[in-house]
Amino acid sequence: MQSIYEHAGGEEAIHRLEEIFYDKVLDDPVLRVVFTERMPAHVDHLTWFTAESFGGPDRFTRELGFRYIIDVHRHLKITDDQKQRFVDLYLEALEEAGVPDDEPFRNAVQSHLEFGVDVAQQNSWAETDSDLHPIRAVPHWSW
Repeated sequence: MQSIYEHAGGEEAIHRLEEIFYDKVLDDPVLRVVFTERMPAHVDHLTWFTAESFGGPDRFTRELGFRYIIDVHRHLKITDDQKQRFVDLYLEALEEAGVPDDEPFRNAVQSHLEFGVDVAQQNSWAETDSDLHPIRAVPHWSW
């Protein structure tokens, strides 16, 4: 069976999706507090993470490591409104990015998003390492 990464259109399609999404969050009043400025490598990092999660190359793990994403979210204190807005804008970006629109693909992406925002939110409020979500590796998502 084809991976979600392959079904999405590979690196190029995921990069396009992440670029559209990143532009949205930078302009959004709810998420502007979390995404305060354009970081030159952020779209690449998002692309690497999503690609690896969906069965593509393990570049995020090799070049950054999972601790990086934990550290990025630490102390952001992500609210429920911010978490929901993140999901909403990502789903909007899916519509605009020219990626497949079939139900299995969209369901896989949405379940990945919902898991990811829960992990990010928990880690954003963690006072100690024991408060962190237990995941310590890029999740591998499938159909």
